[in-house]
Amino acid sequence: MDIKKLFEENYIGKEIEIKGWIRNHRRQATFGFIDLTDGTGFKTVQVVYTNELNSFDKIAKVLVGSSIKVKGIVTESEGKQDFEIKASEITVIGLADETYPIQPKRHTREFLRKKAYLRPRTNLFNAVFRVRSAASFAIHAYFQERGYLNVHSPILTTNDGEGAGEMFNVTTLDFDKIAKERKYDYKDDFFGKKVGLTVTGQLEGEAFAHAFKKIYTFGPTFRAENSHTKTHAAEFWMIEPEVAFCDLDGIMDVMEDMLKYVVKYVLDKCKDEMEFLDSFVEKGLLDKLNNVLDNDFHRIDYEDIIKLLQDSKKDFDFKPVFGGDISREHERYITEYYKVPVFIKNWPKDIKAFYMKLNEDNKTVAAVDLQVPAAGELMGGSQREEDLDKLRNRMKDMNVKEEGMEWYLNLRKYGTVPHSGFGLGFERLIIYLTGVDNIRDVIPFPRTPGNI
Repeated sequence: MDIKKLFEENYIGKEIEIKGWIRNHRRQATFGFIDLTDGTGFKTVQVVYTNELNSFDKIAKVLVGSSIKVKGIVTESEGKQDFEIKASEITVIGLADETYPIQPKRHTREFLRKKAYLRPRTNLFNAVFRVRSAASFAIHAYFQERGYLNVHSPILTTNDGEGAGEMFNVTTLDFDKIAKERKYDYKDDFFGKKVGLTVTGQLEGEAFAHAFKKIYTFGPTFRAENSHTKTHAAEFWMIEPEVAFCDLDGIMDVMEDMLKYVVKYVLDKCKDEMEFLDSFVEKGLLDKLNNVLDNDFHRIDYEDIIKLLQDSKKDFDFKPVFGGDISREHERYITEYYKVPVFIKNWPKDIKAFYMKLNEDNKTVAAVDLQVPAAGELMGGSQREEDLDKLRNRMKDMNVKEEGMEWYLNLRKYGTVPHSGFGLGFERLIIYLTGVDNIRDVIPFPRTPGNI
């Protein structure tokens, strides 16, 4: 039987059999208490055993981390629990020795990162990865229920999407030979040209949106950015919808609707986990997320946001200027000012990507960033440029080569339509949902500079 079932139905007075791992073990002279989990739910169940057990002396010595099988009667608890299991038989399945590092005490997150293969056994990471699983399902459910096609965009690619150039190279060439001879030729490589790990599935998504109207990608992406901040990782997951016949206002509707759907799903499906995170990770987490559900998101132009920041008379470390980007301190001020998620739209073209639609003022593009309270930027999107000449001019201005991008340009020749999309970094979403503030702690096995 799954332990989770014990909390969903009334088994008082019934004999059951469960298997799991020992989270805590408190021993006395004639009896003992075991907190047992099998991973099917967030809560542990208390197993009580006495010296009437044939294997009492052996079980009393079993250490935390060991796996056991328990047979017994579910009874009302004499302690804080709603119920407990009076064991009639306990069998050891797999012993853990005294070197088992995950003991029933508070460990630092830095310590647990070094034990990444064991940290899911702690309450914190058990909660985080349950929320991650629920959020992943909710994203798929949201788009599938609304007729979107899921596209598996390629991981190996020759373009870097935004011209950032921070890609991991992929090759079958012999590095030792290259180092010795100090020369190489991509013609000798597997694909015959320079290839890297993808930084985005957006461009391929646009191609499929021109065939299926509404699509989304959800897959791993990679950035060879030597950054050690709490929000950057070399390997992470991205959700990137693309919608044909959709303008900037339309895609903002999708962004808001999707985020509210995911938040509600997680709050409904992960009540125990979210209460734990609200109590021990981020006080006020539940209020923050319910605020998302209860309010419309604010929409405002970039130009008006800069004016708001300048008029605030706050002594920002980075002065807000027209044409400049918005820093974290600006994001905090904006979300604290409006107290709801904020869409900042119509950004200066010089600080945004080449594929974003040029507005009539010829100075801004139809781009949008979503800022959320306590987290800053969560999503970014835009209406895509469907005018071939304007797109080519933007690529030229931003030094994006047309070579290898002919297929992308051809989309503007073969029945193009207004279309829009956005990107959501999945780990940033999990940071927001859990209150855990480091990307290394919301992905199972983090890949960061110097760490793999």
